[in-house]
Amino acid sequence: MNRKKKIAVLFGGCSTEYEVSLQSAYAVITHMAPQRYEAVPVGLAEEDGQWFWYQGSPDRIAQNTWRTSRECVPVCVPTDRTVQGLQYQKDGQLHVLHVDGVLPVLHGKNGEDGTVQGALSLAGIPVFGCGVLSSALCMDKELAHRMAAQQGVPVPESFLLKKPYHALQVQADAGKLGYPLFVKPVRSGSSFGITMVQREEELIPALERAFAHDTMAVIEERIEGREVGCAVLGTDDLFMGEVDEIELSEGFFDYTEKYTLKTSKIHVPARISPETADRIRRTAGIIYRSLGCSGFARVDMFLTGDGQIYFNEVNTIPGFTPHSRFPNMLKAAGYSFEEIISRILEGGL
Repeated sequence: MNRKKKIAVLFGGCSTEYEVSLQSAYAVITHMAPQRYEAVPVGLAEEDGQWFWYQGSPDRIAQNTWRTSRECVPVCVPTDRTVQGLQYQKDGQLHVLHVDGVLPVLHGKNGEDGTVQGALSLAGIPVFGCGVLSSALCMDKELAHRMAAQQGVPVPESFLLKKPYHALQVQADAGKLGYPLFVKPVRSGSSFGITMVQREEELIPALERAFAHDTMAVIEERIEGREVGCAVLGTDDLFMGEVDEIELSEGFFDYTEKYTLKTSKIHVPARISPETADRIRRTAGIIYRSLGCSGFARVDMFLTGDGQIYFNEVNTIPGFTPHSRFPNMLKAAGYSFEEIISRILEGGL
């Protein structure tokens, strides 16, 4: 009889998306096929990023009380590639927590940007999902757009900025793009630090907000149209979920809207023709492959009134809660939550 595969689910971390990571991890752990997989929760503390093997109830992860438990054992990534797991101290001796692979459920910086993937790869531990290079590329909005554009995918016009900058020159260059426009940190998750700028006098304060999140910022034209998304599974043979559509009543789909939907609504499937949905799925596949993605990701795009499809961004570790866009697009295509997790793990193993 084949033994169960031990899958470390990595969650938490020093990120503004810490709470969302906990909810995603709880959903993943509780939807793993119990006859095939054994979940090994590994949490990263919010305050300092220290790694802990958590041996308690998954409910406490969702409730954010897992760190107050006595069932937390500090673990670390080994420097010895033959270890095939994480290491921990017990009774003065070094022990190994064997795992067959790691599924990071870490959103934003130090999760989606390739850093965790790099540490695990150095230790010889298999990682599910996008690798080091594709994770770093997708987190960098400027480089991701360049790569997609080389494959013929339309992208918004933009220009890159670092400090120090000349305010008058920035205002002049932004004026050529026209208002409203977006100011974004180049590397940040869940729309943190992003501002939709309506007038020139709002530009420099928005730029400073972006620099609070990253050392580089991008000023980008606003694409008039609907934001649509496509969930992708696989590496060689890709499976696409139903296309979804974000209906906004005002502003843009920022962090608050993503997790409260106070003034917005998500339609799955999107309110578009089957032919347009097929074009969006094909475009998602081109973007996914051009950025070297593997395992799973969510590709976000814009659909203009005249049917043009523009690339927005790729989320290499999208939300995994039952209410998140990624599982709901796949659910609409016929996959249960458990089947989604099994497909990711089977493909990685």
